[in-house]
Amino acid sequence: MGKDYYDQLGIPRNATEAEIKSAYRKLALKHHPDRNPGSKDAEARFKQINSAYEVLSDQGKRQLYDQFGEAGVAGAAQGGRPGGFEGFRQGGEYGDVFGDLFENFFGGSGDGGRSRSHRGHDLKYSISVSLEEAYEGAQQPIEYERVEACSACSGQGAKPGTGLKRCAQCRGSGRVQFSQGFFTMTQACSACGGAGQIIETPCASCRGAGSARKRRRLTLRIPPGVYEGATLRISGEGETGPRGGPAGDLFVEIRMKPHPRFERDEDDLIFREKITFPQAALGCTLSVPAIDGGKSKIKIPAGVQHGAVFRVQGKGMPKLRGRGYGDLLVGIQVEVPKNLSAPQRAMLEEFAKTLDGPRDIPGYEEEPLKETQDPQAEGGLFKKIFGG
Repeated sequence: MGKDYYDQLGIPRNATEAEIKSAYRKLALKHHPDRNPGSKDAEARFKQINSAYEVLSDQGKRQLYDQFGEAGVAGAAQGGRPGGFEGFRQGGEYGDVFGDLFENFFGGSGDGGRSRSHRGHDLKYSISVSLEEAYEGAQQPIEYERVEACSACSGQGAKPGTGLKRCAQCRGSGRVQFSQGFFTMTQACSACGGAGQIIETPCASCRGAGSARKRRRLTLRIPPGVYEGATLRISGEGETGPRGGPAGDLFVEIRMKPHPRFERDEDDLIFREKITFPQAALGCTLSVPAIDGGKSKIKIPAGVQHGAVFRVQGKGMPKLRGRGYGDLLVGIQVEVPKNLSAPQRAMLEEFAKTLDGPRDIPGYEEEPLKETQDPQAEGGLFKKIFGG
């Protein structure tokens, strides 16, 4: 199996679309075959980067990859577009990225001299969610600042009632040509900034920028089962693009608030219940809380040991990418009394005489002992629940 696609691009699994694209551009530029002529390693690395980006830049393919790995996107890296470098050169999203790389590498443009509107920046935002909100799902209002089209000039940058005139230097194309050795290159027109048009009378409100920073309020829907580090994408709620370009997206990262009673392990919930020594020895019935506000009764058998774990099915968190619920794991902690009364001590001493076990050996001095980790803590649910 090949290297993880996220590792190929050097990004975390919750990376945003903008972070994926940025990492890809840097690596593709570094390992581009034109920059590494004759290098087989660079060519192989470039193909790996290309394959990883093709999957992770597509939301549908990325979701399949996150759930099923390479098996979920078998053939995606080679089947969606023509493979290798030629597939990378052709249109669509790859063409846009290559155009940017070409411009950075050669100082020209990969779009044939056409003026393009640019997409606005993506934005990131973090919210804190309680365990109950993650269980039920919730509607949470958020407020943030973003660049929006100027309302006074509708994003044109020109004073209302006035218009834009065609740039005389580039004749409205937004690009100008120049020669460099044997090559003829194009680059963005310096007179109009690549827009192809010039503002005669700037808007007084935005001073010709066509945009302004504004506060944005919206209500975010939090799906049931959302987890720590999950990122929700709201299309078109990022910053407005320049020159009438489309808006970017808003990515909201989920942070889970600590809960006073439960801990979470993926879709399962962990609850610790303390019982007395007699309850452990004789057995008992416990009523433990559930995250939905109800109670679950569990029967504890006689002789239960410290660290035993009981599973209550279906009382955990809803599964975000599937049906059903996780489980509630109840970890038993047997409390040993620290301050015994004289009658209690006498009864325990009498009880101890009935047990088979080590006895005090005359003639030997007691060695000082240090409390050590319970042997059960070496693995399994005990270590997960009790932190051994």
